[in-house]
Amino acid sequence: MARRAPRWYFSFRSPYSWMAYRDLVDHHPDVAERIDWLPFWEPDEPALDELERSNITLPYVPMSKEKHLYILQDVRRLSRARDLAMVWPVDPAPRWEVSHLAYLAAHRLGAGREFIAETYRARWERGEDISAPDTMRKIGATIGLDPETLAGAYQDAGIRELGMTALNSLHRDGVFGVPFFICGFDKYWGVDRLPDFVERIRATR
Repeated sequence: MARRAPRWYFSFRSPYSWMAYRDLVDHHPDVAERIDWLPFWEPDEPALDELERSNITLPYVPMSKEKHLYILQDVRRLSRARDLAMVWPVDPAPRWEVSHLAYLAAHRLGAGREFIAETYRARWERGEDISAPDTMRKIGATIGLDPETLAGAYQDAGIRELGMTALNSLHRDGVFGVPFFICGFDKYWGVDRLPDFVERIRATR
C-alpha cells in the first residue's frame, strides 16, 4: 500500500480550525503547499445511514454546555493573541453538508483553496450562515464558479459520493476533532500542535 501524503483535516464549523488555517497559510505557506487538505464535518441522517451500512462509526460526540462556554472564552483569547478580528456566527439550522460538500465541488473544479479562504471569511469574519445555499451562491460568484453548482452540491449524488469517501478517510485516520494533522504515523490534534507538525514536515524535506 502506498504511503499516504502528510495531511490535515479542517472544518468550517470550528474556530480552532479557522485559526489553524490562518496560521498555516500566513506563517507556513511552504508546508501548506506540501500537504493534503481534507474536510471534516458531522454528517446528516442519510450519510449516517450509509456509514452504518458500511460498519463505519465516526468518533464524534455532541458538545456539552460547559465545553461550549469554555470555547467561547478560549477562542476570544486565541484570536486576540493572533490579532484576528472575528465574529461569532449564528447558525439557526446548521447543515454542514452544504458548505463541506460545496468545498468538494469547488476542489473538483480546481478552486478548493479559494473556496476555503472565502468560506472561512464568510463564517468567522462576517458571521454569515454557511449552512444557507444562498451563502454558497455568493461564494461561488466571488471565486468565479457557477453559483448553482456550489449551492446544490449537498444534493448532488456524485458529490455526496465524494463526501462518503471523505468521511471514510476520517474513519480510517481515527480523526476525532479538528484541526488534525498527520505525517506518517505521527498525529497532532489542536491548533497549538501546528508548530510540531510544521517541524515534522520540514524535517522530512
